[in-house]
Amino acid sequence: MLEATSPRYYLVAPAGAPNYGDELIVAGWLRRLAETAPEADVWVDTHTPGNAAVLLAGLHPRVRFVDTLWQLCAEAPSGSDDPWQVASWVREVINHPGMVARLHHGIDALRRVDVFHVLGGGYVNGIWPRHVGLLGGVVEAARLSGGRAAMTGQGLLPVGTETTPLLRALASHFDVVDVRDAASAELLGMPAAGEHFDDAFLGLGPASFDDAADAPEVMICAQADLVSTGTAKLAGMLLGTLRAWEVPPSKVGVVEGIPRVDRDVFALFEHELPGARFYPFCDVWDRGLPVRPTQTWISTRFHVHMAAAVAGAGGVAVSVNPDYYTTKHRSLTSLGSGWTMLEDLDTVPERPVGGGFDAELLGRARQAKRELGRKIYAPVLRRSPEPDADAGAAAGNGGPVAPSNADPPAGKSAARPWWRFRRARD
Repeated sequence: MLEATSPRYYLVAPAGAPNYGDELIVAGWLRRLAETAPEADVWVDTHTPGNAAVLLAGLHPRVRFVDTLWQLCAEAPSGSDDPWQVASWVREVINHPGMVARLHHGIDALRRVDVFHVLGGGYVNGIWPRHVGLLGGVVEAARLSGGRAAMTGQGLLPVGTETTPLLRALASHFDVVDVRDAASAELLGMPAAGEHFDDAFLGLGPASFDDAADAPEVMICAQADLVSTGTAKLAGMLLGTLRAWEVPPSKVGVVEGIPRVDRDVFALFEHELPGARFYPFCDVWDRGLPVRPTQTWISTRFHVHMAAAVAGAGGVAVSVNPDYYTTKHRSLTSLGSGWTMLEDLDTVPERPVGGGFDAELLGRARQAKRELGRKIYAPVLRRSPEPDADAGAAAGNGGPVAPSNADPPAGKSAARPWWRFRRARD
């Protein structure tokens, strides 16, 4: 029967670093839940709960922040960061909390959750293999609690071929699975055709932007992390591009998506740009992204590309890591961001004219995310967990693996494919 108490929702996300895109996603879902379920108890499990609690304070009246699943992933005894071993160990600890006794109460709280929701982003992949344990922990916790498990807006590349069966197995246990790009859909054996939307589309809107009339005409966001060619080459491309475009330094702005990490590249050539304006992350978060439709942007950051295009600005998306950022940026250009892609940092791109998503696309993206939210957070009919014959799948113990094509597994209705609703509980 239905729980008599307030529903308990458990969100998993990498909030609090801070990182502009990650904070946008969590803020969007918290605001949505504040509108649709203000009475719910909302937990956000993140690697930096203290900072997240400050950045996201007040966005839901009953939100609290913990780091239970993230701590388990970090402590899994796998010297090689093998995702199979991490996922297996995390699932084992969920069943036997005494293995990590100091987290016993946090683990025990997982058994009383109605909805688990792994929020979107590109943090479950081969770059951070231990994060696969987050999916394993949610799968096991949902099995024990009888709650619903969902993941949305996932970007799963790059990933090794040895990890693909594990991700498919874990995804097969989720009631709702949604990805943000065609390559991630193909990896999970889902239909790749059609539109795929990042979770940040849910909350991005006019309130996200500071459209001050004096904002510079050319804006840059350049990161120092995950740059496969080195930061010096990136700095050289940026400076060369500004000179080729004949942009006066006083008309250049630089924004931080991650504090300091997005300051370091600019520091290499800022003495060549006297009068350029710098926007630290704290200002961007508090006041909004300084964006106007008439600007031209150059961004290595995926969510800065997205946000500026949502505001109607055009620009150049620079891929600094072909295995990671090319897929991310192309997912936006394929939706119609109007931006050009730059993968060769020895090339000076032409200055784009126009750009930005059209209103119809933005409407579809927001509606798609709201519809997902309605399905994920529909009332959950709790039931006593049954023994799971295939619980060992993700631990590599011979359990079944999710199908590698778009057809539903035998015995499942074609009208309710496994990647949308594996268990009918609502």
